[in-house]
Amino acid sequence: MRDFKIYDDHHQVVRTKCQEFEEPIKEENIQLLKDMCEYLKLSQDDEYASKHNLRPGVGLACPQIGISKRGFAVYLEDEKTTYKFGLINPKIIRTSVKKCYLGSGEGCLSVNASHPGYVMRYNKVVIEGFEVFQNRKVTITAYGYLAICIQHEYDHLDGILFYDHIDKKEPFKIEENAIKIA
Repeated sequence: MRDFKIYDDHHQVVRTKCQEFEEPIKEENIQLLKDMCEYLKLSQDDEYASKHNLRPGVGLACPQIGISKRGFAVYLEDEKTTYKFGLINPKIIRTSVKKCYLGSGEGCLSVNASHPGYVMRYNKVVIEGFEVFQNRKVTITAYGYLAICIQHEYDHLDGILFYDHIDKKEPFKIEENAIKIA
C-alpha cells in the first residue's frame, strides 16, 4: 500500500481551491486515485490501522495528501453494498431540496480538533466525473450517508471543511426539512 501523509486543516493546501487534472487523464493519476481508495479500505481494517497508525476514513481528497487537484476517493461498506470509486474532475450536477445530517456530527482525516455541531447536507446528489476503476466518465446518484460523504470530499476540492458549515451561533440547529442519518 502507498503510504500517504495526511495534511491537516492548518496547512494551506487543504484550504486552497484545486485545479482540474489535465485531460486526457494520465495513468499515474488513475493509479493515485486507486491507491487512495486502497488506503481508505485498509484504514477501516482495525488490525492494519492499529499496526500502521491510521485513522479510519471513508473518503480522501487529493488536497488532503498535498496535491491541489480535483479528485477524491470513497470506500464505504454498508449491509448491502460496497461503494468504491475514485473520481477525477467531479462536478455535482443536481441536488435534492431535502437535507440530511449525521447525528454524531462529521469528522475528517485532516481535522484533529473537535468541532461539535450538525452539518446540513443535501440528502441526494448527482455527480459526474472520470471514475478510475471503470476508466470512463460516469454519473453517480447518491442518497443519505453516501451523499454526505461525496459532498464532504467535494468540499475539500474548494478548500472547504465540514466545520465551515456548522452554524456558529446554533451549532446543533436542524433545518426544517432535514433528516438524521445514523
